[in-house]
Amino acid sequence: MGQRDPGTGQQAQEAEPPGEMGGDGDAPGEDTPLLLLLLLSLEARGTLNCSFEHNPITSNFAFKIRNLSDHMLQDYPVTVASNLQEEEFCGPLWRLFLAQRWMERLKTVAGSKIQGLLEQVNTEIHFVTLCDFQPLPSCLRFVQTNISHLLQDTSEQLRALKPRITGQNFSQCLELECQPDPSTLPPPRSEALEATVPPTPQPFLLLLLLLLPMVLLLPAVAWCQHQRRTRWRTPCPGEQVPPASIPQDVLLVDH
Repeated sequence: MGQRDPGTGQQAQEAEPPGEMGGDGDAPGEDTPLLLLLLLSLEARGTLNCSFEHNPITSNFAFKIRNLSDHMLQDYPVTVASNLQEEEFCGPLWRLFLAQRWMERLKTVAGSKIQGLLEQVNTEIHFVTLCDFQPLPSCLRFVQTNISHLLQDTSEQLRALKPRITGQNFSQCLELECQPDPSTLPPPRSEALEATVPPTPQPFLLLLLLLLPMVLLLPAVAWCQHQRRTRWRTPCPGEQVPPASIPQDVLLVDH
């Protein structure tokens, strides 16, 4: 059947369950009108609007999943999507779609007792096959994990989807989306701002330090110029003042 070992962790081809496209019937003859071929193809692919009038999830799904987990090898290898987009509305449906593919595949390699338990769990999530999902995107990556992790995640997705599945239209969820590649994301805001702010030029700081003494000296010089106009002037900073002359009428004091 061209299946690969479940522990290889390959991409879309690895997760494709066997016989998924079975039940289409014999190919029509060459004289069948093209319109009839198109209608048959659409009918085989499922419900285009992906909505459910009645809740397909039973109230005891957790018991069925737990019962299967108790009889399975806990470390049995399966694969899960590692970069599936974290989408609140479509995310649970996407993960159940991938889990249902694994249920179909495991039934082909399990014993008769386990097959019955797998079928019980598969019945809980088989409703995803009524939606016309697109082929898995090439960007989707898979990593290996244990069957216990897959079953636990399946239970969580059913629990999240059960209260809101009725009456909702999931037509926008028919194509699985991958998380953006980290190499294509823009840099964080802080790094982007640092990259756009130019560094302070060093010559400007040097010039400011040279001009600072001159700026501080200007008020003192202006004050000295004002004192020149007065009789008793004060010497300016750094100015050499000649000794004051002695008046001629000053008499020497006798000792």
